[in-house]
Amino acid sequence: MPKGSFCFFEVDMKEKKNTIVYIDGFNLYYGALRGSSYKWLDMKRLCELLMPNNHIIKIKYFTAHVSGRQNDPDAPVRQQTYLRALRTIKNLEIHLGHFLSHVVSLPLADPVPGKNPFAKVIKTEEKGSDVNIASHLLFDAFKGQCDVMAVVSNDSDLYTPMRMLRDDFKKVVGFINPHAENPRSQKSIQLSRVASFYKPIRMTALQRCQFPPVIEDENGRIHKPSAW
Repeated sequence: MPKGSFCFFEVDMKEKKNTIVYIDGFNLYYGALRGSSYKWLDMKRLCELLMPNNHIIKIKYFTAHVSGRQNDPDAPVRQQTYLRALRTIKNLEIHLGHFLSHVVSLPLADPVPGKNPFAKVIKTEEKGSDVNIASHLLFDAFKGQCDVMAVVSNDSDLYTPMRMLRDDFKKVVGFINPHAENPRSQKSIQLSRVASFYKPIRMTALQRCQFPPVIEDENGRIHKPSAW
């Protein structure tokens, strides 16, 4: 390869390498799932489809409990149903952050002369997922839990821990981009630079990796939310 050139590569070996996948749930939702009919997503099938040459030993899914809104009071029920479905995956862990909601004043895009140029809105921010992901990445690397660490997120805030995995822990680091087909978003250049391999999440992959409409756990049947 010419000096200074760079390419993305998938893990290439005869024996599958032990791999942990770290999923930024909200980055995945806003990057690929929002507005789609593929929210009933089987994370195990998706990981195996994207990385068929890897042995997925664990999937860590990071999210936070959502609250109902006036225009969508059933959002928490749908989320709990989905989290219950995810818990049927034996090697998947769910790690929860939290939401903070507060009223802020933001400038209007088209203010009317002589009128108040600001509007009060409820701003909701998810807190904890990026810190939790970074902490788990570094802890698992320190403990020698796996050979390959794949991050499902387009959040450039994860650049530093991913760089440390590659440079200090000598891990193979994957960048799996849930914003690959989102016209309002661009691929993180920082994560691209630090990744050992890159995988885009396509709508065709999401379509192929849905749970059945009805699945079961020890408590009974789990039905796909009708709104999905």
